Amino acid sequence: MPGNRTTRSWALALTLALSALGTGCSTGSDQATGDKIMLRYTWWGNPDRAERTDKAIDLFEKQHPDIEVQTSFAGYEPYKQKLATQAAGGDAPDVMQLDYRMIDQYASGGVLLDLDKQRSVLKTGEFDAGLLATGKVDGKLYAIPQGRGSETMVYDTKQWKAAGVELPKAGWTWTQWADAMRELAEKTGKPGGTDPGQSEDAFEVWLRGQGKALYTKDNQLGFTADDLTRWWTFTDKLRREGAVSSAEQTTQLDGSVENTPLGRGTAFSEMNWDAPASGYLVLVPGGVSLAPMPSNEDGTPGQYFKPSMFMGIAADTGHPKESAQLVDFMLNDSEAAKILGASRGIPVNESIRDEVAADLKDFDKTIYEYQAPFEGKLNAPPQAPPSGDSALQTTFQRDYDQVSYERLSPREAAENYITEAKAELRS
Repeated sequence: MPGNRTTRSWALALTLALSALGTGCSTGSDQATGDKIMLRYTWWGNPDRAERTDKAIDLFEKQHPDIEVQTSFAGYEPYKQKLATQAAGGDAPDVMQLDYRMIDQYASGGVLLDLDKQRSVLKTGEFDAGLLATGKVDGKLYAIPQGRGSETMVYDTKQWKAAGVELPKAGWTWTQWADAMRELAEKTGKPGGTDPGQSEDAFEVWLRGQGKALYTKDNQLGFTADDLTRWWTFTDKLRREGAVSSAEQTTQLDGSVENTPLGRGTAFSEMNWDAPASGYLVLVPGGVSLAPMPSNEDGTPGQYFKPSMFMGIAADTGHPKESAQLVDFMLNDSEAAKILGASRGIPVNESIRDEVAADLKDFDKTIYEYQAPFEGKLNAPPQAPPSGDSALQTTFQRDYDQVSYERLSPREAAENYITEAKAELRS
C-alpha cells in the first residue's frame, strides 16, 4: 500500500475551461516545513505505482534534505478533472504528470514552465530526440517523457493456437491481419477481434503506414474524408462479415479492458497500448501475447514509440530549480529507476532502460521484450496533438457507431467527422 505521504482521495472537481485561467502563485510553492522547501507533485495511477513512487521520493528527499515533497494521486479521470480545476484557479502543483493530450492545452494556457530555462538541471542527453520533441509546443520544451509505450495487438494465446490459425508475426500487413480475423471467425464461430474502426489510435497507425498523419505541424487535420472513408469501409466490411465484433459489443467500450470483447471472452484479440494490456491477464484464462500492429502493404510500419506520460512544472512555481531537480531525479537517477521499474512505461533514458531491463519481471518484462525489436525501426512519433483532440476522440467513436448500426454510410460518417473536426480545431 502507498505510504502516508500520499493523499488517496480527491473530490471530483468540475472541469473548468482554461480560458478562465486566473493569475497567482501555486499555493504549495511557498509553503515550507521548518527550513525545508515544500514541493507538490501530483500524478495519476494505482496503489502499486503509488508505493513505488513514495519509495523513490523518500530517496530523493535523502539526497536533497532541504526539500520535502508532498505527493497525491488518483485515477486518470478524477486526476484530469482535478488538474484542470487547479490550473484554472492558478493553483497548479509544482510538478505534475501529464498526458500527451494535455500538453498543448496547458502550454498554450500559460500553465507550464518553459523547461529550456532549466537545462542546467534537467539532463536529456540520453533521450531519443524524437520522443523528446513530443513535449514541445511552438519550439519550446514544456514537458519531458517519463516512459514510452507502443500500440499492440493483444491476443488470447491459448485460443488463437487452438484455432489452428497462423500466429501474428513481425511485418504482417493489414490485409494479412484481416485474413486472420476472417479465418478465426470461420473456424470458431466468434469474431477474431474487436472492431478497430472506432479507434482513433488504430486509424492513426493505418494512416502513418501510408505516410500520412492525424494532424499537420500547424495542428490541422492531416487526412481527408477519402482517407477516413477507406478506413471505415475496410472495418465495416469486416464487421458485416462477422470477422470483428458487432456494433452491440463495440459500443460497450469505455476505456477499461473489462468491457472489451477480448476481456469479455467474445473475441480473440484487441488493439491497445502495451502497458494497459497487463489488465487482460486476469481476464483471459489462457494468457495473452503481444503482436506488432499491422504494417502498410509495402511494409511501412505505422506504429511508433509514444510517451506513456510526461512530467511538467508549473509556470508559476516558486521553486523552479528544485522542481527541475525532482523531474531530473525521476527520469535520470539509477536507483530511482530500479524502484520505479516499468510502472510508468519503459524508461526513455537509454542508459537507465538498459540497466532496468535485467531486473524486469512478469508483464513488465513482456513489454520490454515486445518493444526491443523495434529499436531504430519505427518512424519518429508525432508532435503532441492539439487540445481539441480529446473531444475529437469521442466524436470519432460516435460517428463510427453510426456506421456500425448502419444508420450512415462510411462516406456520410466520414464527411460528418471532417466537418466537426475542422470546427473543433478552429475553436
